Amino acid sequence: MADITRRLGWRHLRGAPTAHVRHHRGEKLLHKGPGLSFWFRALTAAISEVPVDDRELAMTFHARTADFQDVAVQATVTYRVGDPAVAAARLDFSIDPDTGVWRGTPLEQLGTLLTETAQQHALDALTRTPLAQALVDGVAVVRERIAAGLAAEPRLPATGIEVVAVRVMALRPEPEVERALRTPAREQIQQEADRATYERRAVAVERERAIAENELASQIELARREERLVEQRGANARREAEEHAAADSVRAAAEAARTVKLAEAEAAKSVKLADAEAARTLRLAEAEAARSVKLGEAEAARAVTLARAEAVGAREVGEARAAAQAAWLRVHGEADVATLHALTGARLAENLPRIDSVTVSPDVLTGLLARLGGERE
Repeated sequence: MADITRRLGWRHLRGAPTAHVRHHRGEKLLHKGPGLSFWFRALTAAISEVPVDDRELAMTFHARTADFQDVAVQATVTYRVGDPAVAAARLDFSIDPDTGVWRGTPLEQLGTLLTETAQQHALDALTRTPLAQALVDGVAVVRERIAAGLAAEPRLPATGIEVVAVRVMALRPEPEVERALRTPAREQIQQEADRATYERRAVAVERERAIAENELASQIELARREERLVEQRGANARREAEEHAAADSVRAAAEAARTVKLAEAEAAKSVKLADAEAARTLRLAEAEAARSVKLGEAEAARAVTLARAEAVGAREVGEARAAAQAAWLRVHGEADVATLHALTGARLAENLPRIDSVTVSPDVLTGLLARLGGERE
């Protein structure tokens, strides 16, 4: 599709390399060719755009064989527009000057023409061919018939169309017919498989018989060897038991002698340990008695010394308190009344509890001031 741009009443067309553009103004051809770019006026321009690239047309249709069996044909036709001028004259490839879109459906017309022509020649070829032959050689026959028919079709060159290639992918019968055709081959393959299975089973049975005979002979030989082995094991066990009994008697005698020696040595060691423990206990008792006597004498001397020191200290403390009390009384006897009141108030203030606030009434304040004034006089 061409790219069209509008500017002040003019149009600019930019074509693609795979599209042949033809620009007419009336009967005069102004531009032609692929990949063009030009300005034109929409009111006087008639523009056609013909694709010149190769195009694939896939088609699927049904046909009937000579034995009245339906088959489906899948084919593809590759074509191109060889003469754009003829194609533009025979089909409507004109485009809208504003959007660049085809006004008609030329490619659908070409597809219909090619499909119907190819289908006609394919039907003509398959109608004279039985189903079995069509499934074997039908692809090549139909492809050649379609290619020859399209090459001989006069309408295609008259429309400017060239057929590049024809491909037929498959010829398929109906599913039931296809299954029926496959059945004989499947049965033959199954028979071959069954015969091979039977032969394999016969060979396997023969081999299994030979294997069973070999196993039986091997078991008989193994039984004989096992019998000899049991006899040898019994003799070995008796000999081993006798050897164990003799070794046990020798081991018991040696163990008894060793036990007697150990008991005698343990008894002698116990006597020595008891004598040593008694002597050590006696020495410890004597040392503990001497230490207790010494500790008692030291404790008595220390108690006497402490008692004397406490008596002296008590006498000295009493004398100091008596002297302090006499001095205190003497000082208070020599002081005047006001000093005694002040000392009493200070001592009272030291021993009173905490007072957050004090309320003094006028009467108390007046009496206190009067008393203070009398004392000053």
